[in-house]
Amino acid sequence: MVNSFTKVKTKGEVEAMRASGRILASILASLARQVEPGMSTLDLAIIAKKELSSAGGEPAFLGYMGFPDVLCVSLNDEIVHGIPRKNRLIESGDILSLDFGVKFKGMITDSAISLIVGKPNDPKDQKLVEQTKQALMAGIKVIKDGITVGDISNAIETVLNSNHYGIIRDMVGHGVGHQLHELPNIPNFGRPGSGPRLMRGMTIAIEPMATLGDYHILTDADHWTTRTADGSLSAHFEHTVLITEDSFEILTKINGNLE
Repeated sequence: MVNSFTKVKTKGEVEAMRASGRILASILASLARQVEPGMSTLDLAIIAKKELSSAGGEPAFLGYMGFPDVLCVSLNDEIVHGIPRKNRLIESGDILSLDFGVKFKGMITDSAISLIVGKPNDPKDQKLVEQTKQALMAGIKVIKDGITVGDISNAIETVLNSNHYGIIRDMVGHGVGHQLHELPNIPNFGRPGSGPRLMRGMTIAIEPMATLGDYHILTDADHWTTRTADGSLSAHFEHTVLITEDSFEILTKINGNLE
């Protein structure tokens, strides 16, 4: 699949993405409230599918390049693209990452959260989750008309490097809107002022992925689930963001909060 460079969105397209983002954020917040030890990862996908149908949205992930479900559910050393399974049970202390995409009136938003189910097994696990989220917000807060991809990448890298986390190099953020994955790619490391320049009206998905180990990855035999090669724990956050003249608008913010 050849992805096109993300386009400046029309007023109507932006409104559709705002609606898509509200649906997405509401469902991710609902899943975070409902998850508990003993549930399967498939249980969460079933809830997401039902709530998405009730909200009038369509799944952006289901069938995309053959992905078999509406939601990616990843645990612990699984970084992204975990396939929901009936026999994959969630335990207290697990780092749970939920990645979800919604299509509404033809326009797509993409977002992800990580959380610890129950009590963390180690304070380092909670800090990894919190700092990965801070890296996301650092990348978002530099956004304005004329920003370069490298400006965003470097802001993310600065936070993650300051905490000595592994920064996943083979998985990146991206443009989003008409397609789930549009150009440009937005790595989580880079030099300020480098890379493509972004304009107001474009929409991008920023998604830092960090580990307690290094950045090397493996893909499971299912051809989807991507995990750390060294078995270290990981966290993943993502927002879809509209670039405005002097700032940004997070289209997938939860409950109206900035983050």
